[in-house]
Amino acid sequence: MYVRPRTLHKAKKAGVALALSALLLQLNMSAAEADNTPSDLRVISTMGPLGAKPPSLEDLRRDYAHQRRSDTLASPSPNGMRGKTAFETVGPASSWTRRAGEPSAGSVAARSRSVARTSATAPPLYPEPSHTMTAKECRDGLGTDKKFFIKSRFAVCSGASFTQEWVQNNRPVGASTFGFLAIGTIAKGSRTMNVHYRYVGMEATGETGVATFMVTPDVTIPQKWPATAATQTGGSLPAAQSFAALKAQAEPGFQHNVTVSRGQGDKPDDTVFAVYQPSLKMRVGGGWKMSGALSGKPFFLAPRWDAAQYVSRNGGAAAFSYVVAMPFSTKAGAPERLAAQHIKDAYASPASTKPVNSSKNIPGLSADRPLTRLYAKPRRDANRSEAVKVCKKYWGANYAQGGKECDEFPFSTTYEGAAQALTTYDPQHKAPKNNFSARPIPKADNGAGGRLMADFYRVNRILDGTNDGFTIKVS
Repeated sequence: MYVRPRTLHKAKKAGVALALSALLLQLNMSAAEADNTPSDLRVISTMGPLGAKPPSLEDLRRDYAHQRRSDTLASPSPNGMRGKTAFETVGPASSWTRRAGEPSAGSVAARSRSVARTSATAPPLYPEPSHTMTAKECRDGLGTDKKFFIKSRFAVCSGASFTQEWVQNNRPVGASTFGFLAIGTIAKGSRTMNVHYRYVGMEATGETGVATFMVTPDVTIPQKWPATAATQTGGSLPAAQSFAALKAQAEPGFQHNVTVSRGQGDKPDDTVFAVYQPSLKMRVGGGWKMSGALSGKPFFLAPRWDAAQYVSRNGGAAAFSYVVAMPFSTKAGAPERLAAQHIKDAYASPASTKPVNSSKNIPGLSADRPLTRLYAKPRRDANRSEAVKVCKKYWGANYAQGGKECDEFPFSTTYEGAAQALTTYDPQHKAPKNNFSARPIPKADNGAGGRLMADFYRVNRILDGTNDGFTIKVS
């Protein structure tokens, strides 16, 4: 049969168009099938405060869709959150990293309010602080937004939460989260700091790869003062474990400890300060690719070792280098009640206290302006002498009549005491003048305040000088 050339040309064009259409259809079908295959598996990791509520899978999908529509998909920091210093840190470690902008969650535990004497010796007004902490206490202390909790100078904890968003082909399909606690404790009279690590709140929902999600803990001591001091470490530091394996354990975690022997520290108190930094590294297998916080550092711990003879004569001990509060009570029945009222007035209405000073601003209310202990007797005596001068000036030479004593605040056992502005102790005349208060109070109240102060110094191992400090809390 004869076919005209023009007709043949049209048929060829139609055939080519049909073939192209079939090819495009096949490519579109392949692309559609590719969207339903697990070819793009990603994990987005973030780090935050321990108590932060983890997002649900529905939250993740909604937020992820919103981010894609607004073209603002977040890219978390690849190194996670850097460790920082608790606001209350004192001594050399206080300047090791940028300080946090707010106080930590906790402080020293409330003291006993027993008033009556049970023997010829007065009972301690400030009992032994806690040397233990449970994981629950740590979690409760950190709450929903804190990164560090101080129960006492011998029991502190740091913590953080880690959340993973599991994404398949640009769609969140699962979520997992866990908390990491570092609980530091020091037994009474011990030179060993123990750190109990716990993984808590381990949860996973939806489709995840937690069986191949590996968590590796690490501990470093990046700096010591003096640098020549040697540390002895003990306990266990486990290798990488999967999220699934950790979750299957009854109490997942491990313990680590650090000891510094006597005789290696700076004089006069044989002090050694250190930065103890816990951290985690994370990686994932099974075809998943992880981004965001691939590692994380909770706030570091700041242990300190000393052998100060005026604190104890048993070879010294360790403590944590954090400011804690000395508690005074104005409540009826408190043996130091009028001493506490004096302190309260000095802070709340300084203009009403003596000596007169319209700009009086006494430190000790916050950790960034602590009081510092003074041990040298000559300057303590000078503080007392300056305070007595004020009592005599405003209440007369017979101010002690009726069984009273001249009470001073800040205490004579602090560098901020009444003599701080004397040329002998301030040759450059930088200290504020008349920045203290003195008044007669009953001898019993004054004595009770002194005993409370002495107990506090002793059991908390408060050292002389600016590498230590404390605050005051009046209730």
